[in-house]
Amino acid sequence: MAELEEKTVGKKKKSKTRETIEAILIAVGVALFLRAFIVEAFKIPSSSMVPTLKIGDHIFVNKYVYGLRVPFTSNPPKQLLAFKQPKRGEIVIFNFPKDTSKDYIKRLIGLPGDKIKINDHKVYVNGNLLERQKLESPEERAILSDIPNNDKYDLFREKSADGISYISIYRTERSWGFSYYDCMFCENEDGSDLVVPDGHYFVMGDNRDNSADSRRWGFVPEEYVKGRALFTWLSLNSDEPMFWIIPSIRWERFGRLIK
Repeated sequence: MAELEEKTVGKKKKSKTRETIEAILIAVGVALFLRAFIVEAFKIPSSSMVPTLKIGDHIFVNKYVYGLRVPFTSNPPKQLLAFKQPKRGEIVIFNFPKDTSKDYIKRLIGLPGDKIKINDHKVYVNGNLLERQKLESPEERAILSDIPNNDKYDLFREKSADGISYISIYRTERSWGFSYYDCMFCENEDGSDLVVPDGHYFVMGDNRDNSADSRRWGFVPEEYVKGRALFTWLSLNSDEPMFWIIPSIRWERFGRLIK
C-alpha cells in the first residue's frame, strides 16, 4: 500500500474544469449510444392511437427488440442485425413510407404473406375475424371520458391474430365528411383479400376512424421499423392547462405499460 501511495503522489491532478468536461462528454456519449441503439423518447402528437395513447403522451421506445440499425448512415438507417419479427398486435414506431423524415406509431395488424380484409368495421386476417368484445358499462367507457363527443364512439376489447389484447374505438356515425375508414388498400381489383407483400407490414391506428394508416397509404417496409413502444414516462394535457398555457399532467398515466 505504501509503494502505491508513493507512485501516485507524483502524478499531476486533473483540474476540476477538466474533470467536469470529461464527465459531461462521457454522459453525452452514453446518452447518444442509448438513443441510437437501446431506447428513444417520442411524443404523441395526434389522436390516431386513442385511447391507448393520448395527445401529449411522452413514451419510451425499445429500439433493439427487433434488431440494431446503424445510426446516421441513411434515412432510414441501415439494419446491422435482425433479432426477431414483430408480433401482430404490437405497437411499432417506424419511418413514414411517404416521408421517411417523419416517425409514425401504429398497431401492427398483418405480417408478410397475411391476407387482410376490412368490411364494415370488421377486420379479417387470413380469413379469420379478429376476436372482439364490445365494452358498454360506464366503468369500461370511462376510458373515453376526456374524448370530445365520446358518446359517438363504440369501444371494443380486440385481440390480434397473435393473441395480444388491446382497446380499439370506432365512430357510430359515418355520414359526416372524409374519414379514414375508406380503405384504399384493403381489397384487390378482383374483390379478393389483400396480401401483405414480403418484407412489409400492415398497420392501423386504434382510433380506427381517425387514423391515416395502411388503409390509406399502403404497407410499411420492415427495414423502416424502429422499435416497439414500451411505456409512458410523462403525459401532458394541453386541453386542461394547469396555469394559463402550461399543460396539466396526467399523473395516472405515469409509468403505464403500452400494450
